[in-house]
Amino acid sequence: MAAVRLICGVDEAGRGPLAGPVCAAAVVFDPSRRVPRGIADSKVLSVRERERVADIIKKKALAWSVAWASVEEIDSLNILQASLLAMRRAVESLSVPLDEVLLDGVHCPALAVPARAIVDGDAKVKVIAAASILAKTARDAEMCGDWTGSTHKRAATACSDVSALRNSRSTVRLQPFTDSLVLVRK
Repeated sequence: MAAVRLICGVDEAGRGPLAGPVCAAAVVFDPSRRVPRGIADSKVLSVRERERVADIIKKKALAWSVAWASVEEIDSLNILQASLLAMRRAVESLSVPLDEVLLDGVHCPALAVPARAIVDGDAKVKVIAAASILAKTARDAEMCGDWTGSTHKRAATACSDVSALRNSRSTVRLQPFTDSLVLVRK
């Protein structure tokens, strides 16, 4: 009989937006059970569906974790290195020993277990898609205070004004490489 291998999926949210921290999630499903239904790349699910599926993932996963890299870490490291840091923190926070980590993208953080980056992994591998959902819902919950980006949480646009955010009591900070952000009051 083959040994059971614990595979962890990892993805991040917040690498493209111009404000706020980057969030990463790590998910491990029990290999002897079916992966819950409804798991898909977080970008193709509605907000309501992501939140519904996130609850299922948290209940059905053998282990899951969400971790962050702050705006200050993004500023000092750069967004790629901060994303990898958040991913490493998410993996290291898991309570189960892992055999392999599968990550969405082209880069892998330094980990104590074998890791493999998969381009479009969130669309190809269910356990990465599950991590994508947890990272996105966690970041959306963190970012959705009084302000919401016009079409995507803190997505960049060419002709936007951030004076309202700068003058608000929001804890969200713009990353220093931009002054562009469309905001609407909720």
